[in-house]
Amino acid sequence: SFLAAGTAYSIHGLPMIPFYFFYSIFGFQRVGDMIWTCGDMLCRGFLIGGTAGRTTLNGEGIQHQDGHSQVIANTYPNLKSYDAAFTYELVVIVREGIRRMYQQQENIFYYLTAYNENYVMPVMPESEAVAEGIIRGGYCYSSSETIESSQIHLLGSGSIMQQVLAARDQLEALDYRVSVWSITSYNELYREAESCERLARLHPTAAAPQAYIKAMFADTSGVYIAASDYMKTLARSIAPWMPASYQVLGTDGYGLSESREELRDYFEISAKHICHTALVQLMRTQTKGKRRIQSQIDALGINPDKPDPALR
Repeated sequence: SFLAAGTAYSIHGLPMIPFYFFYSIFGFQRVGDMIWTCGDMLCRGFLIGGTAGRTTLNGEGIQHQDGHSQVIANTYPNLKSYDAAFTYELVVIVREGIRRMYQQQENIFYYLTAYNENYVMPVMPESEAVAEGIIRGGYCYSSSETIESSQIHLLGSGSIMQQVLAARDQLEALDYRVSVWSITSYNELYREAESCERLARLHPTAAAPQAYIKAMFADTSGVYIAASDYMKTLARSIAPWMPASYQVLGTDGYGLSESREELRDYFEISAKHICHTALVQLMRTQTKGKRRIQSQIDALGINPDKPDPALR
């Protein structure tokens, strides 16, 4: 029915806007051929991967815990995939999708991951740059002082944005300046950066285009930590265009049937582990204050000899 409705504009001259909701882990694994057919037949509409995230849908067994649908989504050339953290981000993405598919008549369709964790939704910041950033893949959500003065940059998406915000509060309590970046689509950032690389290769004598991901962090310095409810390979895809201090936290491995709190500690994407990674990176990159940073790391109480979740 999604394919029929999504192609009705070309077969029957009747534009329709279908929404197909499914468990995010089952979509690409169970109807992946159909989704590929949708792309091949220039189907339009929105795929919604519900109850998404490796640690967000907990307690139902590992067969339901999705940590890779956003990774698979990047293999579909005309599929735009987003992992929004806030309601206003979803609104902007859906509005833009309708505009591009039905007003501009672009042959694309969308995959959006949605979660079942309750938390307060903030008001959209009043800045045109925010709406543009949501569509292009990322924007600065908050900053202690100015972006340029921040020592630590935390990148979050989906439900794990709440862990990022908690980590920000802990780090600010230790007198660090922190900026938080909402990454709505690692896949969009990656594709645009790769396109810029291609243009630079094919036009070696022309001015090289600047990738949006590089422009985002052009005036920043410090350490950069990304955390998501997906495999590390998703956030690591933008590593070639990020500063050398960029580190990624993710959910590689099968996981456990446990509480969200336990799962996030298990996969090392909890606020505590985000703080730990940021402090370790600071200690690696700074020449002064290492003893103080080490004491702050020790105070977190993380077991350095715990089993690697990717191997279980």
